[in-house]
Parts: sequence; structure tokens; C-alpha cells
Amino acid sequence: MKYYNKVDKEVKDYFKILEPDFPEWLNDYIDTNELLAQQYISVTCGTIYSDLFESNFFFSSLDHSIAVALIVWHFTHDKKQTLAGLFHDIATPAFKHCVDFLNGDYMTQESTEDLTTDFIKNSKEIMTLLKRDNISLNEVNDYHIYPIADNDTPKLSADRLEYSLSNALFTYRLVDSSVISEIYNDIEVQKNEEDEIELGFKTKKIARNFVKITSRLSVIYREDRTRYSMQLIADILKKLSDEHKISKKDLYELKESDIINIIENSKYKDIFDIWRNAKKVKTSKEEPKNVYFVHHGAKVRYIDPLFNGQRMSKSCKIAKKMIDTNLAYDMDNYVYLDFEF
Repeated sequence: MKYYNKVDKEVKDYFKILEPDFPEWLNDYIDTNELLAQQYISVTCGTIYSDLFESNFFFSSLDHSIAVALIVWHFTHDKKQTLAGLFHDIATPAFKHCVDFLNGDYMTQESTEDLTTDFIKNSKEIMTLLKRDNISLNEVNDYHIYPIADNDTPKLSADRLEYSLSNALFTYRLVDSSVISEIYNDIEVQKNEEDEIELGFKTKKIARNFVKITSRLSVIYREDRTRYSMQLIADILKKLSDEHKISKKDLYELKESDIINIIENSKYKDIFDIWRNAKKVKTSKEEPKNVYFVHHGAKVRYIDPLFNGQRMSKSCKIAKKMIDTNLAYDMDNYVYLDFEF
């Protein structure tokens, strides 16, 4: 139990909300090299390192993956589905979805998922554990096949639920742990309009509050400062890659702190420092001159959860209005700070 014993108390308390009886069998998998590498990657896609964002809590990609696994276990008690949840981000590189921006995949943000099978298959530790537990690779390498673990937007899945709860609790401090408990303990497995199983709410008021919280988060994930920051990091990484100062392989093998050290020892240090110390991005409807700018959309992450088997947008006019307002967020701005590459 190398990892779990060292977990921050706030995170451990959060894990206990998700599953009061932690499944000890999971620790063998958590303590493999491939998963432990994820503890050095922030779920914030690098935004935690800039004063543009209020977040200063380091919730790691591994924390997220464990929490997803705990949610899946809580609702299914199925080892295979739980492991699929645990492994779903095993191929996540440093700065997380910034690499999707680097790959030109900022609208779907799925460009790294194809490597999941390779990471599991190439791990002697994980494959030995799977063999011991009589579980095959194709039962755990794709969490999309398990609707409790993952499903299509705007449905509620363990993955979508987890990053909503942890971002609201730790990253942006929108709620406290009592609200997290209230939300989580109101959720059950329901049947949706397509007669598939899906996580849903029993109480309309709690479901409405969840829509309010996740609609705020949805905007944060794609607002001007976020799109700008993720593209800037991606472009710095691209330039360092073109100059052979960093490789794609490094993004999967080095800690984020190591890569930041490389940036700080490069000619992009001043640009990186301006971004790190900035308090607000600038925006314009017209293309700005003589500055580095970002001008594109981003993936729309939002949730329209079930309330007793029906979408909240159909059950509640207030929830529908919050969702519609969220979806109407304007991403047409040119976003910039005062520097050129």
C-alpha cells in the first residue's frame, strides 16, 4: 500500500465518501509503476501553475483514476468494470489534455486514449496481476464498454461524476464535502430513455444543484483563460519538441515538474513566467496584432443527469435554463497576453 498510505487526508476523506469500505484488492494494481506515474500529473491540464486560476490544490490523475474506480466499485462491485475505470487514464501524459491541443484534437480531447491498451499490455506487473485474477486484457482496456464507468455526453458516468465532484471540491472550491456527500448519496443506478443503465438522482432538488455546479464547471473547462492556457502550453511543448529539447516520450515518462524545469531553462522561460504570473487574459473580437493569441473552440463537457429515469432538462425548467445558458457560452474571442513567441 505504498500509495494509499501517503494520500492527502482531504483526498482520503473524499475517497471514503465514494466508497466507505475501500477495496483492498485494488492496492496491488494502484502500486504498479504505470499507475504510480500518474500521481505527478495534475488533472487541471497545467492550469494549476498559473495565477490566472484560483486553484492551488494538486489533485492528481492517479487520484482521479482511483476515485473513478471507487465509484464503479460502489455501484457495481464488479472487479473488471472497476479496473477498467482505474486504467482509463493510464496513458495520460504530462499536462493531460494539453497534449490533445498539441495533437490538434482540442474538440474531442481523446487523442491519447488509443495508447491505453499498449500501456496495460506492456506492463509486466499489471499483466501478472490480471493473470492471477483470471481477467483478460480486453475486459479492462476499454471503459467505454461499461456504461456505469463511461458513456456519451450529456449522460452521467463514473468518470464524468468524479471529475465534477473533485473539481468542485478541491480545484475550484465551489462546494464543501457535505454537499459532495449529499449529491453522491442521492445517486443510484437507473434506466435511461434508451433503456440502458445509467447513474441518476432520486431527488430533484439535489439533481438541480448538481446541474448548477456542473454548468459552472463546464464553462470553466472551456472559458477564455482555459483555452488560452492549454494551447500556450501545447505550443511551448511543440517548439521544444521541434528543437529536440523534449520528446513525446518525455511527456509520458517525466513528471510535470521536470518538464517545467526544461521550459524554465529554455528561451521560452520569459513567456512561461508571464503566463504563470498573469491575473487575467485579454480578449478581443478582432484579431490582435503583434501578440501570440488563441482563437478556437474547445470540447463542451456538460451533464444533463437523470432524475428518476428522465433528463433534468425535461423534468425541471430551471435546470434546462442553466444547461442552455452554459451551452451558449461564447468561444469566439481572440484571447491573448502581451507577448510574442
